[in-house]
Amino acid sequence: MPMYQPTRRAVLGAALAVAGTGALAACSDGGGHGGAHAPGGAQESGTYVSPGGKEVAAAEEARGSGPVRKVSLTATRTRLDLGGGTTVASWAYGDRLPGRAVRVTAGETLDLTLANHLPQPTSMHWHGLALRNDMDGAPGLTQRAIAPGGDFRYRFAVPHPGTYWFHPHSGVQQDRGLYAPLIVEDPREPLAYDKEWVVVLDDWVDGVAGSTPDAVLKELSGGMSGGMDHGAHTMSGTEASKAEDPDGGSPSRMMMGARSEVLGGDAGDVAYPYYLVNGRVAGDPEVFRARAGDRIRLRIINAGGDTAFRLALGGHRMTVTHTDGFPVRHTTGDALLLGMGERYDVLVTAGDGVFPLVALAEGKDATALAVLRTGGGAAPGASVRPKELDGKLVEAGRLAPDPSVALAARAPDRTIRMRLTGGMADYDWAFDGQPYDAQQRRPVEAGERVRVVFDNGTAMWHPLHLHGHTFALGGNAAGARKDTAIVLPHRSLTVEFDADNPGLWMVHCHNVYHAEAGMMTVLGYRG
Repeated sequence: MPMYQPTRRAVLGAALAVAGTGALAACSDGGGHGGAHAPGGAQESGTYVSPGGKEVAAAEEARGSGPVRKVSLTATRTRLDLGGGTTVASWAYGDRLPGRAVRVTAGETLDLTLANHLPQPTSMHWHGLALRNDMDGAPGLTQRAIAPGGDFRYRFAVPHPGTYWFHPHSGVQQDRGLYAPLIVEDPREPLAYDKEWVVVLDDWVDGVAGSTPDAVLKELSGGMSGGMDHGAHTMSGTEASKAEDPDGGSPSRMMMGARSEVLGGDAGDVAYPYYLVNGRVAGDPEVFRARAGDRIRLRIINAGGDTAFRLALGGHRMTVTHTDGFPVRHTTGDALLLGMGERYDVLVTAGDGVFPLVALAEGKDATALAVLRTGGGAAPGASVRPKELDGKLVEAGRLAPDPSVALAARAPDRTIRMRLTGGMADYDWAFDGQPYDAQQRRPVEAGERVRVVFDNGTAMWHPLHLHGHTFALGGNAAGARKDTAIVLPHRSLTVEFDADNPGLWMVHCHNVYHAEAGMMTVLGYRG
């Protein structure tokens, strides 16, 4: 594997050092000096903290420097075995799906070199981490993309324990096999459990009948024929997946007629041929073995591109202990709803027998499956749907933060309003009607309590993700701490966070196709 070259980092660091005033033109980054105000409060004027600036370095120094954990990864083309005789050509970190989990302990420094053996530039975003800005992995904003044949060294302090994950922030690459868990252990772990089960959910299209995420995006970007609203179509997902595109290439993957009450109507854009738990199809699931009576911690990650999952473990109730890496007051329920990018940690006490862990693709009439086995008995069938799926659904908005992580009560210093716009007719997803432009920033000042109001003017739900921070749900300090949250159609979501991590930080929909269509923007710390 090629080692990281210091000269490349030196060049990049020099370029990023002046990015706040717009000098990094090749990276599409810049503060601008025009003095104009973009719609929705985005500004092009003034000077912003650069990703490699002194403010970022000072914040990283304050996080401390613990023992170093070195890791090397390669992003490469490979064939992946999804089980049941199904193999696909895709891109992955190594030759497995999900990629091998990276484990560190809070307080350590992660030193990871990513080698790019792909035919396209790539990057690596550390989803949910409050890390230094120049390691955030957002090409064109915080770093240059890693060219084919090149590599990049990500090195940063890891301050907070929890369940996180990493994936590219380049085009729609995340909807291939390029993702893996990042588990940050708590050196003072307060939970008592016997076993840990990392559960990664995904919707899969890459390499099936010639499909690729790029082809899916191209099809979606053509919009709906006749300019009709998304919900006006009644073709089922199965029918859509069988329909051939006009060019006679891969099957159409446009989802039509998928409905979900819990998501407020339309469930998704893409009809996926497979839904996976830990890289396995429902007909050949992963089996997790434990003993009856074991207390099991499940770390659940939705790595999907376009699918919310409703998850339940047959014969068990789940006690939610964390969401998006941060602890909550323990709350028990039967099922969870996870939008793309969300994570939940739960505890279960294992019964005696064989139990299905089912992830229902919400509104899409399909399921993913894994199996918990503690004793004898027949394995559940691929189509099993335990009654717990229809039981008490734990909702993020009803969770309360553990007192150790609750935001201090404080009036907001700044309110930023963002209107979510666009639709399926023209596939023009955006904030405030403006597609993503790295040079338009919504300003914040270090030390502020920032309130963000997301007003969803679309007929679609959106899981919104803020880089580099966690926010409190509900616009007050009593809300659970998260970095990704669902905003329902024609509803508003208010969140608050403390501006304590300087830099340029993306805010975007974690539907990978909505984001690539333009539903991304930047929060910029003023210098």
